[in-house]
Amino acid sequence: MTTDAISNEQAVQQRKQEATNLWYLRQFRIFGAIASVTLFTTILLVAFLSPFAYSVLTSFKDKEQITRSARGPIWPVDQKTMEYTDAETGAVRQLPIHILEVEGEKREVGVISSVRQSAVLVFVDDETQTPFEWEGRLRQLESVWELAPRTGNFAEAWNRINFPLLLRNTVAIAVIGLVGTLLSSICVAYAFARFPLPGKNYLFMILIGTIILPRQVTLVPTYAFFSLIGWTGTWLPLLVPHFFANAYNVFLLRQYFMTIPRELDEAAMIDGAGPFRILISVIIPQSWPVIVAIALFHFVYAWNDYFEPLIYLLGKPELQPISVGIQRFNFQYDAQPHLIQATSLMGLVLPVILFFLAQRFFMRGVVVTGVEK
Repeated sequence: MTTDAISNEQAVQQRKQEATNLWYLRQFRIFGAIASVTLFTTILLVAFLSPFAYSVLTSFKDKEQITRSARGPIWPVDQKTMEYTDAETGAVRQLPIHILEVEGEKREVGVISSVRQSAVLVFVDDETQTPFEWEGRLRQLESVWELAPRTGNFAEAWNRINFPLLLRNTVAIAVIGLVGTLLSSICVAYAFARFPLPGKNYLFMILIGTIILPRQVTLVPTYAFFSLIGWTGTWLPLLVPHFFANAYNVFLLRQYFMTIPRELDEAAMIDGAGPFRILISVIIPQSWPVIVAIALFHFVYAWNDYFEPLIYLLGKPELQPISVGIQRFNFQYDAQPHLIQATSLMGLVLPVILFFLAQRFFMRGVVVTGVEK
């Protein structure tokens, strides 16, 4: 083999090694980017879910467990106990259990009595329950805990807050407003998407411009108007405005309606369908994902709305929704955080269930329009 051939072979091997090193470097960069994004997402998720985790744990504790969790276990636990029968008096007691290391072996013991530097203990597995004296401070021994959630917090909060009444009010306000906002928003969006209205684009821009209008700007005149016509103290101010469409919902519906081919409208017209029939038989069946999404958005908004029900239903506890009722309950029982968190969780259950049931509409990436692609 000549010198040139050897040099060429070495050059080829060197290029292969450089290509391999480059591939490994590229894979390392990709792995680093994925790991960084995953770590950042995990941190955000933990930070976002931490208040919810605290609420869940606190709702299953009592006051003593909440106080103990400041320096002890964060879970709703009680110290494990054993049943002890006093040989002299015959009295039955529940003794707290600790861990005692005896000749290198950890054993569970019950504490009969304790003073500063000694304690009278009994082994848990000792069937004769023979007490013995131990020299040392009791705080040096590890306590034994067992899970003891206080599920009765929910029943107590349910009765104190009159949850069935609040639930009925909230569902009624949310469902009636939901019907109103869907009917009005679908009709307005259909007109903007299909009808050749004069100045339609300018009207649509004006409608969209109302989205940036602060809510506080219209609060005083709106309240004054409703007060003048005698609607305060009723559900009407919370329901009637939703029957006049919402700019945000109209925008979402219009953009979705415009993706539906007009050939479907023309085919329906040939069969003799009018505008209303086209809306019912063509547009709405193709638009269920966006309709369900808007329905869920409005339901969650109505469920969480606090300010308007507060000002319009002030002094009417029998008409107030769950958001106002829970806040009123918080003011009354601020020294009992376990009950407050229990009511918050009960108010959160229904929206979470609806959200998970509607997941398939949000995850639907392809909309079947009936047109050959």
